[in-house]
Amino acid sequence: MWHDVKALNATASGLFALTILACIASGVWWVSQRPMFNLRTIRIENIGNDDLKHVNHLTLRNSALGRIKGNFFTTNLDTVRQVFEAVPWVRRATVRREWPDQLIVALEEHEALGTWGEDGRLLSVKGDVFTANLAEAEEDHALPEFDGPEGSEKEVLSRYAELRSWFAPLKLIPQALSLSSRYAWTVRLDNGMSVALGREQTSATLKERVDRLVGIYPQLVEHLPNIDTIDMRYQNGLALSAQGLKIPAEGAKPKPKKTAPKHN
Repeated sequence: MWHDVKALNATASGLFALTILACIASGVWWVSQRPMFNLRTIRIENIGNDDLKHVNHLTLRNSALGRIKGNFFTTNLDTVRQVFEAVPWVRRATVRREWPDQLIVALEEHEALGTWGEDGRLLSVKGDVFTANLAEAEEDHALPEFDGPEGSEKEVLSRYAELRSWFAPLKLIPQALSLSSRYAWTVRLDNGMSVALGREQTSATLKERVDRLVGIYPQLVEHLPNIDTIDMRYQNGLALSAQGLKIPAEGAKPKPKKTAPKHN
């Protein structure tokens, strides 16, 4: 090799090129570490046109700055995104750099539709279950209650919208909706009445049961104004319980009405 001039020249050229590359890399690293590239500003923007109702820009920015490592060049944008998405009420975040010392973070906020389960979680209008301050979510009005097996959130959300339209002719609004582990539906309406709709045997089962109830409900409340529960799982009928409802004992005969004696 030492007698091969071409090989020596090629080796020397390669070493020279590596040296140049190392110098360039060192120079780029040195420049990237200059204080001018330290992150000084995080600008918070909204995804879409809706204002952020529950996320405070100043608090969010200050809490996030202490958890972000690196500078303009070295910070990991995916890590920054995860930091912001871990904040309560934040549904989604996108992050981009802006020269020379700024990050632009766009946020989408959860919009709570109701509560989910018994552990204080919330269900959003997009079917996401998230954890946030329940008192903040109920500032404007009380929230409907939802529950169901894990993974059924979007199905429950869709069914809730259908039930609102199905009960609209009676001017009743669902206030709670539950899907049991056996996939049976129960809805509580804003008049306090609970309706058991049962399992969905076909795509039309629940709609048919609600329609049957809507058709007979005016006659029911005419005689029983304080209905507590209605069970619509019967094919051709229903069962109910109501305040003040009294059922005669089996075999009991109605007492004859007393009439005034006639005088001749």
